[in-house]
Amino acid sequence: MARPTESRARESRAPRLDAPKGLRSSLLPGRNRVSRDRFGRFTEGIARAMGTPWFLLGLTLFCIAWIAFNSMAPDRFRFDSAAFGFTALTLVLSLQASYAAPLILLAQNRQDDRERVQIEQDRQRSERNLADTEYLAREVVALRLLVRDMASKDFIRAELRALLEDLEKRDVDGVDDRAPERPADRPSKGSRSA
Repeated sequence: MARPTESRARESRAPRLDAPKGLRSSLLPGRNRVSRDRFGRFTEGIARAMGTPWFLLGLTLFCIAWIAFNSMAPDRFRFDSAAFGFTALTLVLSLQASYAAPLILLAQNRQDDRERVQIEQDRQRSERNLADTEYLAREVVALRLLVRDMASKDFIRAELRALLEDLEKRDVDGVDDRAPERPADRPSKGSRSA
């Protein structure tokens, strides 16, 4: 009978069917895979180097040296014949081109992926900026409405002047509507007037 720990170990090694393929462990669980990013950086480095004038100059000097050596060296030291159109040089250049094209395509694909991510981030940033701008515009409109309903400095001055004029008019007339009643004028609780 299998122990519970052994069966758990077997289950952890077996591929899980409830997990998407991208989340499953690699086929060789004990072996570390080479990072895709490292290989991508390598291909970009090669593609970047092939696109420089120094690469073209080096390749030109290599071809000139190859042709010069195989044309001017003694016959016993020549390894590529000019009579056959430098077949070995053609094969070397074809091999270089056959590796260069896929590496350049890989580098372009990585650049496209980076640009796609950058475009998505720019789109999200633009959406956030638009939402923030709309929010701020709504707030400015709300503040304008509140300010329109608020009493302005001139309105308050005019109201205070009107009240001051009313008070001065009352003082001149001698009438004070707000003066409290004197106790003598008020009837007392215990006395009844007839």
